[in-house]
Amino acid sequence: MHYRNGRGANNGDKLVKLEGGKIVAVGVLHSATPGNDYCNGYIAPIQSPSQEIACMVDCLHIDDVAEMLAEKGLDKRPEGK
Repeated sequence: MHYRNGRGANNGDKLVKLEGGKIVAVGVLHSATPGNDYCNGYIAPIQSPSQEIACMVDCLHIDDVAEMLAEKGLDKRPEGK
């Protein structure tokens, strides 16, 4: 199982689900079984009452999102005026 960016996926990973370039769900991957990157497993929401289906090719590991934000300088809060 792999995320959209090629990173290996594991049950228990925190992830974000993307649709049309927008984050539509954030949670923890569970019930996924190896050998399938499409609609394999579920996202246990961290703050939402619903459960999402996890298609690995529509998801990124949350650490990779944080790394991309850091590369763009968006990981730090701007200084106040």
